[in-house]
Amino acid sequence: MKAPSFAYAKAKSLAEAFELIERPGARILAGGQSLIPSLNMRLASPELLIDITGLKDLQGIDRRPGGLRIGALVTHAQLQRSDAVDQHAPLLLQAAAHIAHPAIRNRGTMGGSLALADPAAEYPACALALNATIVLVHRRGERRVPAAKFFKGLFETDIRPGEILAAAEFPKVERSVFLELARRHGDYAIVGLAGVADASGRRIAYLGVGATPVFAEQASRAVSLNAALELLGRDLQPQADLYNSSATKLHLAKVLLSRAWTTLSKPH
Repeated sequence: MKAPSFAYAKAKSLAEAFELIERPGARILAGGQSLIPSLNMRLASPELLIDITGLKDLQGIDRRPGGLRIGALVTHAQLQRSDAVDQHAPLLLQAAAHIAHPAIRNRGTMGGSLALADPAAEYPACALALNATIVLVHRRGERRVPAAKFFKGLFETDIRPGEILAAAEFPKVERSVFLELARRHGDYAIVGLAGVADASGRRIAYLGVGATPVFAEQASRAVSLNAALELLGRDLQPQADLYNSSATKLHLAKVLLSRAWTTLSKPH
C-alpha cells in the first residue's frame, strides 16, 4: 500500500517545531522506523509531518548526578556504543540489542520508541523498571513526568497537545537484567522482562503482557523466587495474541523471572 498524501516540514529549531506542531493534523517524525510503516499501511494519516531529526537540543547523552539524561533523538545504535550508558544504565544497552535489526537501530530513536508506547517495545518497560523521568517540552516550558504515569494505554501517553518529548532521565542502579523471548531474533517479543535492583529493592517490569508496560509490584517485593513466581500471577493478566494464550504468556513471564532472579538478588 502507499501512504496517504501529507505535507512535510523540517524544523530548523525547537521554536519552529512548536509553531508547526500546533497546526491541525501535525505529527512528529523522528527516526520514522515505526511511523513510516504505519503510514504505508494507512494506520496513520497525518496532514503534516514535522521532521525534527536535525534539532541539536534533542540529541546527546549527558551524565547527571545520579544517572543519565538521554536526548530523544539518540538512536538505538548510538545508545549501544555509549560508554556512559554502559556504566550508568546498562539495562538500556542490554535492551537495545533486542531491537529489530541493525538497519532499524541505526535510524530508530529512543524518544520515538517512548512516544509511540508500543506495549511490545523494549524501552518503555526499561523506563518503568528504572523509574525514569520523561522530559516533555512546550513553548511555555518543560514538564517532567514519571514513567509510571507516562504510559496511559495502547499507544497512548501523557504527551499533551503542543508538547514534544525531549529526553529521558535514568537513575543509576547497582544491578540490571533484560531478557525477552521472541519467535526469531528481531521479531516483536512474546514476553520481555526489564529488572533492576539496588539497596532499596527490586523493580521488575514486563513488556508484551498488556496495553502498556506492566510493573510487577508484588513479585518485585517478594523475598524468594518461589514467592515471586506465586505473586506474579497477581501482577500480570497477560493478553492473548494471535499465537499465544494468556496462560502461555504468564508461563513465559515466570520463566524469565526465574532466569533473572539471581542477578537481581542481593549479593551475599
